[in-house]
Amino acid sequence: MNRNVLSRRVLAGVALATLALAGCSEKSNDTPGSGSSSGATGGSEYANLSGALKASGATFPDAYYQEVVSAFKEAAPNVTVTYNAVGSGTGKKEFGEGLTDFAGSDSLVKEGQGPKEGEFLYVPTVAAPITVSYNLNGVSELKLSPDTLAGIFGRTIKTWDDAAIKADNPGATLPSKPITVVHRSDGSGTTSNFTKYLESASTKWTLGSGDTVDWPKDTQGGEKNSGVSQLIKQSDGAIGYVDLSDAKASQLVFASIKNKDGQFVAPTLEGAQAALDGAKINDDLSYDPLNASGATAYPITSPTYLLVKTKYDDPAKAALVKGFLKFLLSSEGQGLAKDVDFAALPQSLHDKALAQIEKF
Repeated sequence: MNRNVLSRRVLAGVALATLALAGCSEKSNDTPGSGSSSGATGGSEYANLSGALKASGATFPDAYYQEVVSAFKEAAPNVTVTYNAVGSGTGKKEFGEGLTDFAGSDSLVKEGQGPKEGEFLYVPTVAAPITVSYNLNGVSELKLSPDTLAGIFGRTIKTWDDAAIKADNPGATLPSKPITVVHRSDGSGTTSNFTKYLESASTKWTLGSGDTVDWPKDTQGGEKNSGVSQLIKQSDGAIGYVDLSDAKASQLVFASIKNKDGQFVAPTLEGAQAALDGAKINDDLSYDPLNASGATAYPITSPTYLLVKTKYDDPAKAALVKGFLKFLLSSEGQGLAKDVDFAALPQSLHDKALAQIEKF
């Protein structure tokens, strides 16, 4: 576990014990999702919960969800939450079949993918950059414009010394080595958002967008973000798209991407936060930070959600789901995001997410 996360939890436990000794007779009116000390440290609402929750879905936010699950166990010791990172496509399918209590997805639900319209809600959780990671011996810095990126992944640009890559990187020494394109082999919200970005930012992108696309045959597929990371790392000349958390864990090198304002921006949490600030928020709480305006915005910033039912047949199950989501959106839950390379929700979206929880 991240040392900063562990230290904060130890301090939080000391603070909670101190508060309990100093004022155990005082009653707090704060709600768990408000960011108050009652919500952030667990409080009686979490401690009194018991049961089990099962979820599956996106690998993109898995590092964050595992941190939240671990912290929630401390706040609600009688609740077991299991999140299985199998990809957005499989997660939506399993949720639609009633195999899980909620699902993680980085992409929107389309007809036939799982849950039916009107039977689920989107609950935004965090956001993060999708890196364009590469392995090119002797090249530690790389800039890529949207059209160049579209050419590389669409296989109209096949060598590292192509004129388009040189134009993005004047003065750089680029080898004539062939480019190996790596992509997700499973149904993936990361793929959906990466290809949606290319569709939005470049007229040269012709492969469409979605959890899966018809990649050229001379490309390589890896399962989950970790599989893509491994393929990139083991092949000089490779390039692929990977979430920031997995890319950093694999010690990959990533390119700076030219944003809507014409600035080359590296994938950072600050860049993701700037993209979130310019994101469009829809009535159903789906939101789009891709290709957002702003000089410091990282253009390939991915949203991610938990999908929950509009109605749970078992009131106790509904209470468990609500408790977990309120904890995730509390100051402690959102505070875990930065430690594993995710950006917390901006206040406006955070407040709407909390309100969404009250609809089931």
